[in-house]
Amino acid sequence: MEFAYDSRTVELRQRLEAFLTECVYPAEPVHHEQVLAADDPWARPPVLDELKAQARARGLWNLFLPDERYGAGLTNLQYAPLAELTGRSPHLAPEALNCAAPDTGNMELLAEFGSDAQRERWLAPLLAGEIRSAFCMTEPEVASSDATNIATRITREGDHYVVDGRKWWSSGAMDPRCEIFIVMGKTDPDADRHRQQSMILVPRDTPGVTVRRGMTVFGYSDAPHGGHAEIDFTGVRVPAENLVGAEGAGFAIAQARLGPGRIHHCMRLVGMAERALELLCRRALDRVAFGRPLAEQGVVREWIAESRVRIEQARLLVLKTAWLMDTVGNRGAHTEIQAIKIATPAMAEWVIDKAIQAYGGAGVSQDTPLAALWAQARTLRLADGPDEVHRASLARRELRRWS
Repeated sequence: MEFAYDSRTVELRQRLEAFLTECVYPAEPVHHEQVLAADDPWARPPVLDELKAQARARGLWNLFLPDERYGAGLTNLQYAPLAELTGRSPHLAPEALNCAAPDTGNMELLAEFGSDAQRERWLAPLLAGEIRSAFCMTEPEVASSDATNIATRITREGDHYVVDGRKWWSSGAMDPRCEIFIVMGKTDPDADRHRQQSMILVPRDTPGVTVRRGMTVFGYSDAPHGGHAEIDFTGVRVPAENLVGAEGAGFAIAQARLGPGRIHHCMRLVGMAERALELLCRRALDRVAFGRPLAEQGVVREWIAESRVRIEQARLLVLKTAWLMDTVGNRGAHTEIQAIKIATPAMAEWVIDKAIQAYGGAGVSQDTPLAALWAQARTLRLADGPDEVHRASLARRELRRWS
């Protein structure tokens, strides 16, 4: 078993680390100031476009897509350590590299299931970073952890489909550059439970689309991920060719989209935990309390040691999952995908929490990235399926081995 990164991964890691040091970390306070100065909490800070231009010039672009026609052609195992590095600055680095959710999942979806016309109209500008997109699945009136519950209707009328329903937590929809929504709804409520749903492309400016409000995440706009919106679709009419794949394929497409998305989140969470541990260690060495540095306090040393153990455990499981996805496919890696979705957010949340504790009041303020990192880690225990759903599914899978 070989644990070393291959030569291409090593080279890209070096370039990415240089980009983070020279461009991204210095841009963090600039980004914060531009967000505060904007009238719209979901406005795009100009520094993002500057970073995107720099990343593209350095060849750090669309690294997440394994298909060489569209992306860098990296395997999941090659991409994992790169995504981890972007997790050290999750509000800037992923979008700077055009590797930010929900666009990543939407690009993967269009690349795999979209028609030639759909790829030309929507995938091409997304790959170029010219527009952004939103994914509209979750609904306020139903338990969306069970995607078969969704109530939005997609009704065929001649050469068109009509969309009616309400969505929320529609990631990406508050970004001023968001031009396309991928909407999941029911085309046949009488079909088999997992064949009722379909996916359809709805341009943002289609009559009947109303963005009701932006949703905050622990008080944050989450603008770097395009923000999250509550949206009404009222008699929204789009051409039949906007259907993605076939009628009734929506649930399967959603699962195919969410698998890679979950591992990308987990890769970045490892980087978030590493950033938090670095900050914890720096604080422990610099801060004196009760006559001696925090680093000499036994409880702080326990936090540091336990953080390293938890990070290493999570990283190894994430890398194993990436390797399985490359070798046996997403379905063959299903158990591990669920395992990392359970373990990694909890790990990152724990490590970040200890760093916050070491910083005291500064840890929950805007003076460190820790509060925003914690909010994101905590949110990922809900996003792409809550812990409880993954635990229940994982337990069923384990029990089947012995029944």
